[in-house]
Amino acid sequence: MEYIVINGEKSLKGSVHIGGAKNAAVAIVPAAVASGGVCVIDNLPDIRDVRNLAVAIEKLGAKCQFLDGNTLEIDASCINTHVADYETAINMRASYYLLGALLGRFGKAEVPMPGGCDFGYRPIDYHLKGFEALGATCVTEHGWVKVYAEKLTGANIYLDCPSVGATINIMLAAVFAEGTTQIENSAREPHVVDTANFLNMMGAKISGAGTDIIRISGVKELGCGRYTIIPDPIETGTYMIAAAITGGDITVTNIIPKHMDPLTAKLRDMDCQVEEGEDYLRVYRTGELKACDVRTSYYPGFPTDLQPQMATLLCTASGTSVVTETVFNNRFQYINELKRLGANLKVDGRTAVTRGHCAFTGAQVGATDLRSGAALILAGLAAKGETTIGNVYHLDRGYECFEEKFRSLGADIKRIEKDE
Repeated sequence: MEYIVINGEKSLKGSVHIGGAKNAAVAIVPAAVASGGVCVIDNLPDIRDVRNLAVAIEKLGAKCQFLDGNTLEIDASCINTHVADYETAINMRASYYLLGALLGRFGKAEVPMPGGCDFGYRPIDYHLKGFEALGATCVTEHGWVKVYAEKLTGANIYLDCPSVGATINIMLAAVFAEGTTQIENSAREPHVVDTANFLNMMGAKISGAGTDIIRISGVKELGCGRYTIIPDPIETGTYMIAAAITGGDITVTNIIPKHMDPLTAKLRDMDCQVEEGEDYLRVYRTGELKACDVRTSYYPGFPTDLQPQMATLLCTASGTSVVTETVFNNRFQYINELKRLGANLKVDGRTAVTRGHCAFTGAQVGATDLRSGAALILAGLAAKGETTIGNVYHLDRGYECFEEKFRSLGADIKRIEKDE
């Protein structure tokens, strides 16, 4: 059993280099299955989900080789099955992207129901309705999702909500559909755009990514090439909040500042200073934090993946703050663990209220999911005394070398092993 141990109350200062976007990587790696050749993907985050996806693709018959920790070469020409490996695929949510990639290329796919973070009901109905609109038959039985199609045909598809997963999965299949597909009310997140750009690099014909209408003209096959993944906005945001919660001064580099506009605006509302450059942001504060309200939404709104970290920061502000979660129905389950550290949060449905002025104190806690783990790290960095965080595997799924990066900023943080 691995744990993270933090001795808090240290003001973090320095510069931190941001890695590739986890949410883009876990879509682009499966998208390489749609290629008939060799793809090289650069700026991959060296995280558990990416390595698990590489194993899942190898189980399909592909050849995967990490040229270094952040570059992966995938030869998908030798894939010999449309059935994903059960034990590998159930460990991550993103395995469902194999459905769209395999269906598009081979006309059939069988993938276990996805795993990943558990923070409420996360159905894949929109994915399956999109596949059916393209002409596929979808069957869910015995924990598996099976999709088949004699032929995929372009269609107009309207999503009831702008689901990122459904948008990308439909896009993966529609690349090979005969005719034109139009996805209305599509997700606009940067990793949707990144996946579309990757597919276009291989020869797909996708336009409108980043808007609420995506158009795809079908092609018969995709080629190969080399692609670099965008920087991770959630990792970026976590370190920006780390500067604010510790009263530090951190510059995050190798980023796209525009992607951080929702968080930058909130930090400025709280009286944090944010300086912007071409590919960096500097965050620092000189006084007390002010309260503010946060409401999550789909891009370009405030990202749900930064909600736990932001709620943790608001606990330390002066005044009452309200956090409203609109994307997932059970994303506040981390709050009970945060309360062990002294958080003064009260939850009512999808709303959490904090009266502020919280002084975190060290305790033993456990991460309930990936982003809740980040929130507990932030609280531990600000807390008086020692904080021990369990279930570290959640953090390893999405944050690359986070202990080393925090240590480089002056944090007293280490990973240890304990008997169960």
